[in-house]
This record gives sequence, structure tokens and C-alpha cells, in this order.
Amino acid sequence: MIDSIIFDIDGTLWDSTYVIADAWAELIRERYRPDVHYTPDDLKAQFGKLLPDIASSLFPDLPKDEQMSLIDACCEAEHKALICNSPGVFPGIEDTLEKLYQKYPLYIVSNCEAGYIDCLYQATGIGHFFQDSLCPGDTGMPKGDNIRALVEKHGLRHPVYVGDTMGDYQATREAGVPFVFAAYGFGQVDNPEYVIEKPEDLLNLY
Repeated sequence: MIDSIIFDIDGTLWDSTYVIADAWAELIRERYRPDVHYTPDDLKAQFGKLLPDIASSLFPDLPKDEQMSLIDACCEAEHKALICNSPGVFPGIEDTLEKLYQKYPLYIVSNCEAGYIDCLYQATGIGHFFQDSLCPGDTGMPKGDNIRALVEKHGLRHPVYVGDTMGDYQATREAGVPFVFAAYGFGQVDNPEYVIEKPEDLLNLY
């Protein structure tokens, strides 16, 4: 029996990689390398990491301060792009959230920058389903610590975390929270506690 559900964003609630790839590539061509080209798959490989790690991976030849300046500019560009050209949530997400919302408090913990969760809410209109959210852009902490902090803040006794990558799984191990693997997302996870093939499967877990 569970008392709450915590969600990842990218690969779990929506796929924003196409919009972000275009926004990042345009800015990076202007400020870094004119020949750069990022595909959505390139970004999927980065999602779930902390921003300094993404910056180091994408701009390895730049000093750390320039890496962070450039990745921060990319985030500003992506926020504008997501609001203007929303990718929308995955099919079935909104209906599933509507039903889960009637039974459980819902939350978000993502390894994103400050402002990204607000972009999700503004671009999709699903913000009213969630009671709270945490991310390293707001707390300075990685996902496992943020999951634990949210659980403690709200006194959650039997939460589960829904995510789609090995990084999500490892964070739940650190936080001591059962993991629900969204197999329709970006990653692969061996031996998760639960697997859903589509968002609606959450309604049948308990």
C-alpha cells in the first residue's frame, strides 16, 4: 500500500528533447561552435544528470566557469522555447494524473535547473496535480537527497518514485524509496520493483 507518488519529468511525464535540442543548438552555434549539431537522442543521453555534468560532457574544452555560463544560457533559451512550443505530456499522462490525484498526493523531484518545473506547468497545465516539487536548481542537492528531503518534509511513509533511467533508480536506492520504472521513457533499468509500459499502468499497481 502506498500513500504518495513522486514523479521524474523527462522521459516520465513528457519528451521535451526535440524542443530543447533546437533551442540549445541555435544558441551554442552562436556562442560556442558554429558547426555544432545536437539531436534529441544526444540530449536524452544527458537527461537525468546534474547541469555541471552535462556542461562538462557537451563543452569539454571550455573552462568550468565558461561551461556553466553557456549551460545557464542554454537553459534560459530552452525555457522560452518550451513555453512557446510545448511538446505536451505523453499520451495518457493527464488522464492518469487526474485519477491518481483523487487518491494520492503527487510530487515531482527532477535533476533539473531552477525554473524548469515551472515551465512544465506553464506549458502543459498539469501543475495543479502536484503538491510540491524539488530540484537541484533550487536546493543544490542531487536527486537522491531531494527525494529524501521531500519525503521528510511531507511525512510520507509509503511513497514510490516513478522514473525512467538508471540514475533515477540509483537515486531511489539512496533515498530508500521503491522505484517504478517507466519503460516507455528514455532509459533501461534492471530489476526495478515495478514496471509500467504506459502511464495508465500506474492505476493498476495498487
